[in-house]
Amino acid sequence: MAYQKVNADQRAPGHSQYLDNDDLQATALDLEWDMEKELEEPGFDQFQLDSAENQNLEHAETADLNLDSIQPATSPKGRFQRLQEESDYITHYARSAPKSNPCNFCRLLKIFCTAIILFIFGILIGYYAHKNCPSNATSSGTLDLQLYQEILKTIQAEDIKKSFRNLIQLYKSEDDMEISKKIKIQWTSLGLEDVQFVNYSVLLNLPGPAPSSVTLSSSSQCFHPDGQPCSEEARKHSSQDLLYSYAAYSAKGTLKAEVIDVSYGNADDLKRIKKMKNVTNRIALLKLGKLPLLYKLSLLEKAGFGGVLLYIDPCDLPKTTNLSYDTFMVSLNPGGDPSTPGYPSIDGSFRQNRSNLTSLLVQPVSASLIAKLISSPKATTTNNACTPLELPNNEERIVNMQIQTVTKFKTVTNVVGYLKGLTSPDRYILVGSRHHTAYSYNGQEWASSTAIITAFIRALMLRVKRGWRPDRTIVFCSWGGTAFGNIGSYEWGEDFKKVLQRNVVAYVSLHSPIRGNSSLYSVASPSLQQLVAEGPSFLFEALFPKHTTKIEELDPFFNLHETITKLSGEVILQIANEPVLPFNALDIALEVQNSLKGDQPNTPQLLAPASRLRESTELFQSDEMRPANDPKERAPIRVRMLNDILQDMEKSFLVQHAPPGFYRNILYHLDGKTSQFSILLEAWEHCKSLASNETLQEALSEVLNSINAAQVYFKAGLDVFESVLVGKN
Repeated sequence: MAYQKVNADQRAPGHSQYLDNDDLQATALDLEWDMEKELEEPGFDQFQLDSAENQNLEHAETADLNLDSIQPATSPKGRFQRLQEESDYITHYARSAPKSNPCNFCRLLKIFCTAIILFIFGILIGYYAHKNCPSNATSSGTLDLQLYQEILKTIQAEDIKKSFRNLIQLYKSEDDMEISKKIKIQWTSLGLEDVQFVNYSVLLNLPGPAPSSVTLSSSSQCFHPDGQPCSEEARKHSSQDLLYSYAAYSAKGTLKAEVIDVSYGNADDLKRIKKMKNVTNRIALLKLGKLPLLYKLSLLEKAGFGGVLLYIDPCDLPKTTNLSYDTFMVSLNPGGDPSTPGYPSIDGSFRQNRSNLTSLLVQPVSASLIAKLISSPKATTTNNACTPLELPNNEERIVNMQIQTVTKFKTVTNVVGYLKGLTSPDRYILVGSRHHTAYSYNGQEWASSTAIITAFIRALMLRVKRGWRPDRTIVFCSWGGTAFGNIGSYEWGEDFKKVLQRNVVAYVSLHSPIRGNSSLYSVASPSLQQLVAEGPSFLFEALFPKHTTKIEELDPFFNLHETITKLSGEVILQIANEPVLPFNALDIALEVQNSLKGDQPNTPQLLAPASRLRESTELFQSDEMRPANDPKERAPIRVRMLNDILQDMEKSFLVQHAPPGFYRNILYHLDGKTSQFSILLEAWEHCKSLASNETLQEALSEVLNSINAAQVYFKAGLDVFESVLVGKN
């Protein structure tokens, strides 16, 4: 990580009192740094190098990379204050006193007395004017953490609980418009401006009339995805759960073939298996996790497999979680309406015929069914060590899998509302949640998400009604079609692409805010890591339709909901209201250097550009960001220029084409245990099975170009500021 622990006896504006809440006591917090201590560190965006004057930057390319030299520092003194401290500041303007006489003395005395009276009178006017004027009329840029706490203290667990229960009553509707209308009415009643529906007609892949099944050829036993025998009674007992245990946009049909255990399906697994067996048109037994599902499916499809039985190994779950008999849903859609890839689903758009997005028949199944398939008891624990499920290599299992799905065009509804900014209304902070979409599973996470964002809106609008506004516009979004591949948010993004590319500052997601009650996990861009913690996982790709994750069982008093709302709200307020965006340029350079650590091949050529990038960001951090955070040196035009640079500084690391399931931002890692660039790791794994290393060279070139583009971007920013400063002088 970019930060070291420092003394926390001072509290910076980034500190949150809500981190002291007992509900967030982490029993297994596997993070690289402690969130509570991190937010107590003084001066998040004020860093300098230790003994910088002794470092020879001219030899940065050959020097060892030192990532531990960043320490907090205070802002430099204002220009006026520096002038005052110069020894000859007054002597430059000293003049000889005029000769005195009685008339001149009387005249001067009158002028002096008059000035004193006017000065005292002015102070009194200013005092009473300030006292009588409401504090909320002050520009939002002068407000501090006290304002944020006043806003957030109005958030109450009981209000969130009430909102949550009201939403749960609506989920059974076959038309998500009812829920969308409820959200719009509620947001409008709270005072949010210009709340509107944004609808798109999209292609959805829905469950068929009957649940999918898996039949063992050796015994002719038929099982539903949850491991229960196929029977009319079982079908009636949990018909909806069985129907929604499927992979949206999978190929459909029937496949009878041998099952081959591919474990997690990475390149090494497939290379080992292909040496032993013919995998053409076979059925892969695949565990969810460790790598993006879409990436693993692309490898299986390329290898020649015909079908996939997908499951979660109990050993990958917390010991307190038992999902052995639970079914789940996954979406094979990378995002948006499959019929309009890359462009919005508006009236008149050309529609492509894409009923399935893979040639594989993919079926999610429970761990209990896998245990029956391999004729072994479900995963057991011996001496506190869990034994993973595994099909013996010397045994053959032939199954018949049948998948039925239906493809239809349906309307997906987004709800979008605005709180216009005061000083920079053309800069947007997007805050997104999701609501229940008809024809999908009946989980409760969406209600938790919607209740939390509504609670924050309520607290915010109470302050707005008293005259205050944030500096930047906050756009609140409740997305539809999330379970099918974030369709609502993708389509809206494609629809307003030009505006968003120019004006959006940040996106804060409240997609699934409550998944447990032991640890706090969140993911952020490198430039925002100072505000949150990081801990991604690919088990979240499974959407469990049953009541195993009942929100009220996890958080019966909704105290955790209240804490998450306040934590998220404080981050949103900082981004929306701080004069200088709380983004850290130096963190990007440190993230790049951290990603080049280790024994990766062919990366030495990237070390020199990474060193130049760090040098540029250090100069940018010290010469531009630190003075801008000092009110004595803050000029509006320079702050606006600075924020424009901060807003777009990570775009240099967006690649046009990423491997399936990978982030387009190459700074994002696949998991918390891997620090290297993901696209380099993928390319290295890919070239192991090929005679040519062309794929690796292409990936290295992409990383090199991204680092170079970022360095040029920051250097150009420094040049612009220098030109402006010279022009004014």
